[in-house]
Amino acid sequence: MKHLFIIATGNKGKIREIRDIITDPDAEVLSMREAGVEADPDETGTTFEENALIKARAVSALICQKTEDGTLSFDPTDTQIIVMSDDSGLVVDALGGEPGIYSARYLGYDTDYNYKMEQIMKRMEDVPEEERTARFVAAVAAIFPDGTEHVVRGTMEGVIAHSINGQNGFGYDPFFYLPEYGKTSAEITEEEKNEISHRGKAFRAMIALYHVWCAENGSLEEASKETSGDGTAQ
Repeated sequence: MKHLFIIATGNKGKIREIRDIITDPDAEVLSMREAGVEADPDETGTTFEENALIKARAVSALICQKTEDGTLSFDPTDTQIIVMSDDSGLVVDALGGEPGIYSARYLGYDTDYNYKMEQIMKRMEDVPEEERTARFVAAVAAIFPDGTEHVVRGTMEGVIAHSINGQNGFGYDPFFYLPEYGKTSAEITEEEKNEISHRGKAFRAMIALYHVWCAENGSLEEASKETSGDGTAQ
């Protein structure tokens, strides 16, 4: 039985990270576009979890419709389809949790992230070092083959730096400083980031839940096989 994870995003950076995180040899990861669907629902939720579910439900509905119509870009025969979506963002304590769920939309969708980071640093010019704490948050929602909905959350703790550094990662990574590494999350390697990142924690936790579901439903021959990582979200 093939396990196909369709990710409700068109963000290439996210897809690359998720493919590095989901290492199960029996699983394939496709973006929604690679699966032949397009969805851009209004993210009207007030939490990361609500917005993740909105996106997952929209893509799942389209996949179901295309399955009925026989117009999928892949053969669904002998395939367990799992639709997954994440909603993630930066939470800065000194800014009352901003930009939070509006991280991608902060100062405009098409605004360069360097400008976004510069504006946040300007707002925090007088914030003492001990109060520059922040975290990346990721909520991952999934709709399993039986239609059940599941949501988990992962976080990565850090502080807001005074400058932009690093070429790895994307989004707000270049000014998100990780004291334990002495670097920003754009300066560590992809392998290091996947081990500690909010998205890595959340997706590993969701994969662990899926393995439990498979074991309970008798649909995964290797259900006892441990997923990579500890499978917990923090």
